[in-house]
Amino acid sequence: MNDSNQIAGSVPARPEAPRLIVPKSATEALRPEAGTPPPARRSRRSRSRFIVFANFVFSTVVIVTLAGAAAVWYGNREFHGAGPLDHNDTVLIRAQSSVADIANTLYRNGMISDPRIFRLGLRAYGNDATLKAGEYEIKAHASMYDVMELLKSGKSVQYAVTVPEGMTVEVAFARIAGMEELDGPMPNVLPAEGTLATDTIRFTRGTKRQDIIDKLSADQQALVARIWEGRAADLPLADVNEFVTLASIVEKETGRADERSRVASVFINRLKKKMRLQSDPTIIYGIFGGKGKPADRPIYRSDIDTPTPYNTYTIPGLPPGPIANPGRAALEAVANPSITKDLYFVADGTGGHVFAETLEEHNENVARYRAAARAQEEAAKAAQGGASGTAPASGN
Repeated sequence: MNDSNQIAGSVPARPEAPRLIVPKSATEALRPEAGTPPPARRSRRSRSRFIVFANFVFSTVVIVTLAGAAAVWYGNREFHGAGPLDHNDTVLIRAQSSVADIANTLYRNGMISDPRIFRLGLRAYGNDATLKAGEYEIKAHASMYDVMELLKSGKSVQYAVTVPEGMTVEVAFARIAGMEELDGPMPNVLPAEGTLATDTIRFTRGTKRQDIIDKLSADQQALVARIWEGRAADLPLADVNEFVTLASIVEKETGRADERSRVASVFINRLKKKMRLQSDPTIIYGIFGGKGKPADRPIYRSDIDTPTPYNTYTIPGLPPGPIANPGRAALEAVANPSITKDLYFVADGTGGHVFAETLEEHNENVARYRAAARAQEEAAKAAQGGASGTAPASGN
């Protein structure tokens, strides 16, 4: 081998070709190199008015959409959020009120924060024509949605007027007239005694007084007719007026349910025997009428002896009409009284009565009652250190 360092079989590397340098003229060498070319000119289409307008419209739509979404979000939050009312309160929605009137009424009463949002919420839920008139109790911090649902339900505040058993028509009329939640005038003429139902009538604010009276009258008429139709066959009563009259006397004589039919039997037995009824409540009605006896005014012996058309101590049979409004229990007691031979009864001093078939037995009952009454009076005087007490009135 010619070279001891050369590996056998390897190819000798070629030397790199020298880079050819092309000489420039003096003018070319002094000429600056070309920079970045300018952008292409915009097309006529991109510069057209239509494209500019389209861009404006698109931008406007985006802005309006975002603003609308923000308004919907805010309105929804206000409509469902807690309301401004810090305590329970009532509001009266009058009949024929428009949605705007209702919204403004709620806003003036501090129950909603914005009447416009309330109206829009009603429209969104399709309830702008479903709100009902009435008086409503709005709970503290109720949302506009809660208020909408309440007015939609019609669950307005309920009031009640009660005519208890034994109340006269005149007193019942005074009670109805004095209820400020009712509206309208009272009738100029009182209906007949005994023609009002003894019941509790529930109503909403603004209900007419005449409507309440009409309902009480209709209910009593229907009740009396139904019970009279199912009466016992042998009653000594000529007509419905006598039936209601006797029921009113039974009503005033006792308030105990377990005694009514037996008290009724005493009066029925007396009528059959042509005996005077001798009922103390008839004396009171004959003297004081529908106004009633003052609570602190006792019955005097002179009252018993004073003739009036209603005083059953002086007149035979029944008085000309009822002395109060009887309830269902008293009417049923007279229509189907207990079968007894009792002709007398007297108070027993405990709220009830003791009954007797004979005058002798009755007098013994009266003597026991009076002795018990005297003992109670003396005990009351002793307890009061000698102060005088009021003796209970005697019974039949």
